[in-house]
Amino acid sequence: MIETIATASLAVNENLNIQKRRIKNGNNKTRLSIVTGTHGDELEGQYLAYMLGKYIDEHIELFDGILDIYPALNPMGIDSITRGIPIFDLDMNRVFPGTKDGTMIEVICSSIIDDLSGSDVCIDIHASNIFLKEIPQIRMSVPTADTLLPYAKMLNVDFVWVHESATVLESTLAHTLNKIGTKTLVVEMGVGMRITKEYCQQLFDGILNLMKSLKMWKGETNSIREPIISIDHEVGFVNSDAAGIFIPFSKFGDIVKKGDHIGDVVDPLTSKIVEKIKAVCDGMIFTLREYPVVYGGSLLARILEPVKGGDTE
Repeated sequence: MIETIATASLAVNENLNIQKRRIKNGNNKTRLSIVTGTHGDELEGQYLAYMLGKYIDEHIELFDGILDIYPALNPMGIDSITRGIPIFDLDMNRVFPGTKDGTMIEVICSSIIDDLSGSDVCIDIHASNIFLKEIPQIRMSVPTADTLLPYAKMLNVDFVWVHESATVLESTLAHTLNKIGTKTLVVEMGVGMRITKEYCQQLFDGILNLMKSLKMWKGETNSIREPIISIDHEVGFVNSDAAGIFIPFSKFGDIVKKGDHIGDVVDPLTSKIVEKIKAVCDGMIFTLREYPVVYGGSLLARILEPVKGGDTE
C-alpha cells in the first residue's frame, strides 16, 4: 500500500508529495521503518529500498509484521541530483523536528516525524558525498549507545562509530526520533551519486537478520559479520597539504601502521609527486577519498586506531 504522508503545493499546479510503502502481513504488530533519500545525492538507499520491497513481495508468506519503506524524503533533491532541497538550498537533515505552523519544509518535516513515531526500530540510510567513500557503518551518540548497540550489531556493518560529540546533531531526523523514544540507527555507506551493490547486499542481509530477531521474518538469513565498535578509540584524519590528483595505494578495511605510504598527490602538469601521503596512526582505514581532485586541507582518509593494548580487529 502506497501512502502520502506529507504534501505541499508547488508552482504550476504541482505538489510535493512524500510517500511511503507499507507492507503488512500476519498478526505481528512489530513495525520496522526504512528511511532514505533525505539527501538527494545519496542513492545507495534507493537501491536497497527496491531490493527489500521486492524480496518481501516474493516471500510474503515468510513475513510477519509491518515494514514501512520511505524511499525519498527529499524527492526534489533526488530528481535534481541536489544534496539539499532545491530552490531553498537547505539541508533537510538540519530542519527536524519541524513545526506545524512554520515554513513549507518545517511542516513537511513535522509530518514525517509524526508518521515515523511509534516505529519499533527505524533505520536511516545515508551515503557519503561525492568526494569520500565509506565502508558500511553505523554512527550514534554516546547517550543512545546502550539502547542502539544491540540492534547495530545485527545489521552486518563493518564498523559502529559511537561519538562523544555526535555527528547526529539535534536537528537531524535520527536525533529527533531517538529523543522521543523511536529507536533510530544511522547507516553511512558507499559514495554520493552512485550505487554500490555489494554494500546494499551487505546491509540487506543485516536487515533480514534484524527482522528475524524481531520475529518479523521466518525465512533463512545469511551469516552476519561482527562489527568493530569504536566507543573510546581515537580516529586519525589524513588531510592533504598540497593540491593535485590523489592516487590511493590502500583500500577500505586495510590495516596500516603509522607512517605507511598510503597514497600520493601528483601534479599532472609537471608529472611530479607533490606529496607522499602517510598514515597518521596505526589502525583500519574506514573512509577513503573517491574524488581524486584535492586541495590543501582536503580529507583523504579516516583511520580507526586500535584499542590500547589490543588489535584494531
